[in-house]
Amino acid sequence: MASTNFYEVTSPTHFQELLSQDLSRVSLINFWAPWAAPCAQMNEVVQELAKKYPSVLVLQVEAEAQADIAESFDVEAVPLFVILKGHTLLERVSGADAPALTQALAKHAHGPSTKPLSQTDKPPAPPSNGHLSADVEKQETPEELEQRMRALMNQSTVVLFMKGSPDAPRCGFSRKITALLKENRVEFAHFDILTDENVRQGLKKLNDWPTFPQLIIKGELVGGLDIVQEMIDSGEFLEAIA
Repeated sequence: MASTNFYEVTSPTHFQELLSQDLSRVSLINFWAPWAAPCAQMNEVVQELAKKYPSVLVLQVEAEAQADIAESFDVEAVPLFVILKGHTLLERVSGADAPALTQALAKHAHGPSTKPLSQTDKPPAPPSNGHLSADVEKQETPEELEQRMRALMNQSTVVLFMKGSPDAPRCGFSRKITALLKENRVEFAHFDILTDENVRQGLKKLNDWPTFPQLIIKGELVGGLDIVQEMIDSGEFLEAIA
């Protein structure tokens, strides 16, 4: 049985009500998705942590079902864990890393020993991650970045810029579009935009398309999931890749 400090969030209002009950309380938010196998494992870890730390408010948020909440925390992939105190962001832990999550919660459950990462009444912005730091070190010029992005876009007739890989997609839209391509026996190359912040942000500007996945045919942007679905349904897609 779940602990009394453990809640499945059903709406943004429910989420805010739970968080606002005690702004001095440490909260652990688990962003998960039912289709992601690593989440099933980590959900069990989170339930055990809820039992171990009864003073911590533990909130399960199905990322795609509660898209407004996920967007406010800049959730790009699941599983993702956010530790708060009131509205103060203490730490983020990405991926199915049970030791890291356990260590992070142990550090903050009885009060953080370091200064919080942010203090605001608005949803907190994420701290810098390893990918961003690596990209800053590259010091790529805009011209070099565009040249690299165009090379990636032309590496195959069909190229999918997605979150994760076809075998392990890390968002629902990426999962659906890869399944669609596989069902129609479309051969395609892919690039995981979560591994390269420069490419991720640069493609948004280059293609004037703010979201991912992005499907490229013969070096040109076609669009996202909805457009690809429409093109396949109409027969236009197979003509485009011929």
